Amino acid sequence: MSIVVKNMLDAKGRDVVTVTPDKTLLEVAGILHERKIGAVVVTSVDGRIAGIFTERDMVRALAERGAAILDQPISSVMTVSVQTCREDTTVNRLMEMMSSGRFRHVPVEEGGRLAGIISIGDVVKSRIREVEMEAEQIKAYIAG
Repeated sequence: MSIVVKNMLDAKGRDVVTVTPDKTLLEVAGILHERKIGAVVVTSVDGRIAGIFTERDMVRALAERGAAILDQPISSVMTVSVQTCREDTTVNRLMEMMSSGRFRHVPVEEGGRLAGIISIGDVVKSRIREVEMEAEQIKAYIAG
């Protein structure tokens, strides 16, 4: 049985830190620091995904535009072409997406609405659990 995103969300929770596009980079940096997270999902007034803003976006914005960018809205530097997945996406497919796209956070979307977020850390934990379960089954088979 292959693990799907729904299994990971059920285990870790579905809370997602979201912000509006008008938040400044400085405000969002504070949120990332305070919550000890690497990304926030930017949502529009109707709750749909408008973009994602990550630590990498912050570094890129500072390097390209300097400290003055901190007072600008994140809408000016957020990633707008957001790769999303669904609850029925397999962990293997998710790893493929993250590797080929070189990103570490994937919002989960169901019915056009934000349903959660999966980080590369969640994927690693899931794969470790899967490998441990397989090892236990092999041990039980050999012992039994």
